[in-house]
Amino acid sequence: MNHDLDNIMWHSLCGPHAALSRGSGGARRYAPGFPAMLGFANPQQPDWEGVVDHCEVGEALYCEGWTGAAPVGWKVDFESTMLKMLWDGRTPDDVGAQDLVQLGPELARAALGLTELTRPGPFGLRSFELGDYFGCFDGSRLVAMAGERMRAGDLREISGVCTHPDFQGRGLARRLMLTLIGRQLRRGQTPCLHVLRSNLGARRLYASLGFRDYRETVVRVVSRV
Repeated sequence: MNHDLDNIMWHSLCGPHAALSRGSGGARRYAPGFPAMLGFANPQQPDWEGVVDHCEVGEALYCEGWTGAAPVGWKVDFESTMLKMLWDGRTPDDVGAQDLVQLGPELARAALGLTELTRPGPFGLRSFELGDYFGCFDGSRLVAMAGERMRAGDLREISGVCTHPDFQGRGLARRLMLTLIGRQLRRGQTPCLHVLRSNLGARRLYASLGFRDYRETVVRVVSRV
């Protein structure tokens, strides 16, 4: 039996986030301004025609589970493998979230700047519309954040987990994630996430919080030529 996490990108784009997607047939992508991500109903037989008119030439988009050759008019810019991780822990204790700040549109550019520095994965100026995001500040500077991105069934993805290099090692990411995890569990949702196989530090953190490896899959960045 397939799990929603196997192809959560497609299920999210065709389900809870359908109004935020573009495409037709067996392909959808998040609209401009949202994370540049592309999902297929069948990743091993991608419906490129369903999305080609919704992608600009040179625009980089993330997709998963597809391992074939790039079709005419497209190229693969990056390829790696990532782990899908699923929550398997207990409900977190209160971690003292009183000094965390819920992020809104007025902080979108600050958040985008932090992601451009730390590279946690696809993020856009409209990402805050996908779910709740929380941040930590040093004065007026955003130095760490984490939030919610895709969703399917009872699954809720935690994403955008990042900390400015000058503030790493202080447990900020752990506190942010535990806050999100607790909120999701209280809503009856199951936390999940994605992490590059090579990101050993993040994988250790997520495992220590209560996530387990669900499966490994290919992740690619593709663009029209």
